[in-house]
Amino acid sequence: MAFENPSRDRIKQLLMDAQQVAVVGLSDKPDRVSYMVSEAMQQKGYRIIPVNPMVTGEILGETCYPTLKDIPGKVDIVNVFRRSDQVVPVAQEAVEIGAKVFWLQLGIFNEEAAEIAAQGGLEIIMDRCIKVEDSILLPGGK
Repeated sequence: MAFENPSRDRIKQLLMDAQQVAVVGLSDKPDRVSYMVSEAMQQKGYRIIPVNPMVTGEILGETCYPTLKDIPGKVDIVNVFRRSDQVVPVAQEAVEIGAKVFWLQLGIFNEEAAEIAAQGGLEIIMDRCIKVEDSILLPGGK
């Protein structure tokens, strides 16, 4: 059976319930889409947790971690800015840390990663921009 994203009502509920969003592939460069999307989500009240092994220090005022497993505390959404062929290990880590949602940004789609996440009990959203969905579904904020 072909993958299908959750309904808009369900996505809205997932966003309303989320506090901590780990962003895998978050760049420290302000002109990158990952930075702009994460900054906008941060301004909407989400705590953004940067995950990028190439960056030490902080991004958007938050400590950057090399992997999801290095993050202390819980993660609600794992938001991924990586190429489709690089997301399977990210799905495995998302399961290992007990995240609730595995979200692949616009243009990112991987059935194997989705299957791993689903078997681990996560809800999966693929090929959708979290900022766009939040703007449409929660225009006034949470």
